[in-house]
Amino acid sequence: MKPMPRRKIVAGNWKMNLVYEESIELAEALLEGLQEEKMGDTHVIIAPPSLHIQPITELLLFTPGIAVAAQNCHEEASGAFTGEVSAQMIRSIDADAVILGHSERREFFGETDELIAKKMKAALKNELSVIYCCGERLDERKSDAHEEVVGGQIRTAFKDFSADEMTNVIIAYEPVWAIGTGETATVAQAGSMHHFIRSVLEELFGAATAEATSILYGGSVKPGNAADLFAHADIDGGLVGGASLKADDFIRIIYAMGG
Repeated sequence: MKPMPRRKIVAGNWKMNLVYEESIELAEALLEGLQEEKMGDTHVIIAPPSLHIQPITELLLFTPGIAVAAQNCHEEASGAFTGEVSAQMIRSIDADAVILGHSERREFFGETDELIAKKMKAALKNELSVIYCCGERLDERKSDAHEEVVGGQIRTAFKDFSADEMTNVIIAYEPVWAIGTGETATVAQAGSMHHFIRSVLEELFGAATAEATSILYGGSVKPGNAADLFAHADIDGGLVGGASLKADDFIRIIYAMGG
């Protein structure tokens, strides 16, 4: 059977930025500024703060090609977990996906791949797509342990997953040393890691799943480097941080993928 073509995806992670009015203004600017013919077959995902998901999903409800994601979810369906949000809650306000395993969640909140796997299962059970983040720190890159680290993250997180479940999973490779630092992995470094990640997916789930899984690069993607990164055969798009907070910059990155 011929494998399905991988989706080209540009996702914007707004993190803990923008008050309500600013979030709506940014979503409206994207809605007005994006031109379908320049997007091509690129899928766009935006991840606003959780408080702003519902009004933004309502704003974009009839806009094809733009999905809305949460930035995190709890692994349990409900309970005495003050301040947390469940996958069921996220789905109930018409969001499409959730980002899980981001390096900031790992570093600042102590999340492990075992916990992230539980969160992914909860998200998939509630028909949310998952953007699973993985990546190495600078010391791990310098000690040439980056493949061991990233391979270990993926093997642990997905050890109890089926190939069918993987159809709703997007991988985002984010070298921790290149997030918010202005540093960017070279195209060769990023492409090599994406190729390695695909080889691990093939080991776990077979060639068809590995070939069909979109792998995004997430490390200081900007309008100036997006086209070069996206031109690599194993890079299927980007998970964009700071540049996604400026409509013009984010649109230029999206067009770089579409072109």
